[in-house]
Amino acid sequence: MTRTVRFTKGHGTRNDFVLLDDREGEFALTASATAALADRRSGIGGDGVIRIAPTATATDETVRHHAEAAPWFMDYRNADGSIAEMCGNGVRVFATWLRREGLAPATGFGVATRAGVKQVRFEGDDVVVDMGPWRYEDEAEGADGIDALVHVPGHEPFSALRINMGNPHTVVAVPPAVDLAALDLTEQPTVNPAPAAGTNVEFVHILGPGHIAMRVHERGVGETESCGTGIAAAAVATHLWAGDLDGDRPWTVDVPGGRLRVAIRQDGHVELTGPAVLVADGTVDLP
Repeated sequence: MTRTVRFTKGHGTRNDFVLLDDREGEFALTASATAALADRRSGIGGDGVIRIAPTATATDETVRHHAEAAPWFMDYRNADGSIAEMCGNGVRVFATWLRREGLAPATGFGVATRAGVKQVRFEGDDVVVDMGPWRYEDEAEGADGIDALVHVPGHEPFSALRINMGNPHTVVAVPPAVDLAALDLTEQPTVNPAPAAGTNVEFVHILGPGHIAMRVHERGVGETESCGTGIAAAAVATHLWAGDLDGDRPWTVDVPGGRLRVAIRQDGHVELTGPAVLVADGTVDLP
């Protein structure tokens, strides 16, 4: 039996999503349905799918715990149907949809994700997200090292730093002599040692003080034109490489889909600022 649901297509710096209106918390989103919706030829198309549901109806008890602080849950899936902890660009689009629908305050509010509650506020045309504190990825794995090697076709292995922003990232500082735009990111870059849960991989060129350019290969998706958590991780890694350990440096990050701003606060929290656009609305029969 098929179910007809309302959807909205939206994007944050061309990182695009299919948002499904499940404000009553009535249906589950399967991996196969997600992949069908995200297919750019036979579906609506997107880098991911977001089910908008009451936090109190989440199947995960750790998510339901946040229902009072954040009434709405961003149930996010990658384009291949795999579950992801959260998505920085997706949070901004999700928040913009909630505000448009009158389901959240116009000033700011909390959004429940599998990586905890993310506080959002609006500044003009931009949405600001408190992404929470960053940490070294290996702190969660109990390992001693924080370094990795990343392999892409046609290049010697790049050294990288693993950063967790609620989801895993491996950030590469690409040498100035290497053309960032020419890197072959058609396939998932090989990361050694290989993270058990997979990783997003960011390739960064340092353009100047507080200014970087980035490309990203997302797990479960492929190369995308932007990645909010990846942008935050790239700014943190560059911040560490520059020796700015005290925080509070603003960063400008250019990605193929546009430009975002990152602030690394003294308390270790990372704020991401950028636009969110709702493109179209319609209905769709869930596969």
